[in-house]
Amino acid sequence: MIDYSAFAALSPTTLADTLSRNQIMDLGIRPLWHGMPRVAGPAYTVQCNAGDNLMLHAAIYRAVPGSIIVVDGVDVEYAVAGGNVCAVAQERGITAFLIDGVIRDLAEIRERQFPVFARGVVPIPGIKALAHPLNQPINCGGVQVRAGDIVVADEEGIVVIPLEQAETILHKAQASAAKDASETLAAWEQAHRAKIDELLRQQGLLD
Repeated sequence: MIDYSAFAALSPTTLADTLSRNQIMDLGIRPLWHGMPRVAGPAYTVQCNAGDNLMLHAAIYRAVPGSIIVVDGVDVEYAVAGGNVCAVAQERGITAFLIDGVIRDLAEIRERQFPVFARGVVPIPGIKALAHPLNQPINCGGVQVRAGDIVVADEEGIVVIPLEQAETILHKAQASAAKDASETLAAWEQAHRAKIDELLRQQGLLD
């Protein structure tokens, strides 16, 4: 049984130090309202077609409570979700949306305090026409995401932890966080300055 609250206690910054670069989403996907809390949970993956939001609308009735719905929205021309879809997802216990694409009705979503990470906002709705299987591997923000992978997201960024590595990554990140918490700024500065000076010395820039 995975303790998602243990992942939520760690920042994406700390987790990123234990992950490869290809597990960290690009900076274009970001929180869409100020003060959005950190979220952590299992990915429920959704593949859309360009301009078509059918499968996200289907997913909100199928994802289990606690899920983070992760969407490849393909383009940024048409919104894949709006206020009512987010409201229904929230009422059904979905933790957040994480969308490689755009949404609309941001004011409604912000008022409800539903966490949405996406590339931006556009008022034009997509159509509902083309179906794909749900919970299949997708690409989102440059990361290959599979159903059940652990997503941690906040204002610092978004990381995706492969399910089979969850325990190892968690322990490494917890140890790193504990070490950082126990170190004073003065001790960090002393070690940091020595390291920087040595690197400069090796390149002939410091006597």
